[in-house]
Amino acid sequence: MRYLLLSDVHSNIEALDACLEVAQGKHDQAVCLGDLVGYGPNPNEVIEKVRGLTQVIIRGNHDKACCGLDDASEFNPFARLATQWTREALTPEHIEYLRSLPTGPKMMESFILVHGSPVDEDEYILGPGQALPLLRGPETQIVCYGHTHYQGGFMLTPTGRFQSVRFPSKPDGLTLTLPLENSARYLINPGSVGQPRDGDRRAAFAILDMDKAQVEYYRVQYDLATTQAKMKQAGLPEPLYRRLELGR
Repeated sequence: MRYLLLSDVHSNIEALDACLEVAQGKHDQAVCLGDLVGYGPNPNEVIEKVRGLTQVIIRGNHDKACCGLDDASEFNPFARLATQWTREALTPEHIEYLRSLPTGPKMMESFILVHGSPVDEDEYILGPGQALPLLRGPETQIVCYGHTHYQGGFMLTPTGRFQSVRFPSKPDGLTLTLPLENSARYLINPGSVGQPRDGDRRAAFAILDMDKAQVEYYRVQYDLATTQAKMKQAGLPEPLYRRLELGR
């Protein structure tokens, strides 16, 4: 079984469409690790597209905030402004849909889906301080997570050695294939579709291939100028659309 891992789309329909085009024919089932909305200019369109793609979707912190389940008090001022704009832009149907999204963890075929971490849906897994306890703790071998907008992840080898997933500089498309060892443990982040923050502005996704025991990481160019123009026209804060140019 091949799973398309999507996370942190953040209302960026151009980035989502670019990812789906490259992923076509490469997966049997799609899953989404949360944050369909927030920041970007097309929340309703993104929800409709992801809903049509898969029923396996867990909520993210921006999904909660934009539908009113969270007050966004922990967001920075620009994120709060985008949250308010999104609340006003969402249709009543889509607000109720976001309210209905389940929390993680979500059990799949020999792996777990979470937005932040298995112990806290809003926790950021940024380094060994957060990753090592999780790698040593979960019963399952593989945890797929999002939230950080950093493509990659962490692993604990059969000998107990901690490693980060590192990427060579490669053109669009498949950037890295990570073999999954039987006795190792993995935290797998497909990266952010709609707002990468790992220094690469290209949209990110991954394919988890359980038959071949590997993860394929992808980066894809998308029509960034169109997304930025929509954000500017909508009156969204300038720093939110300028940062898309940098992938930060």
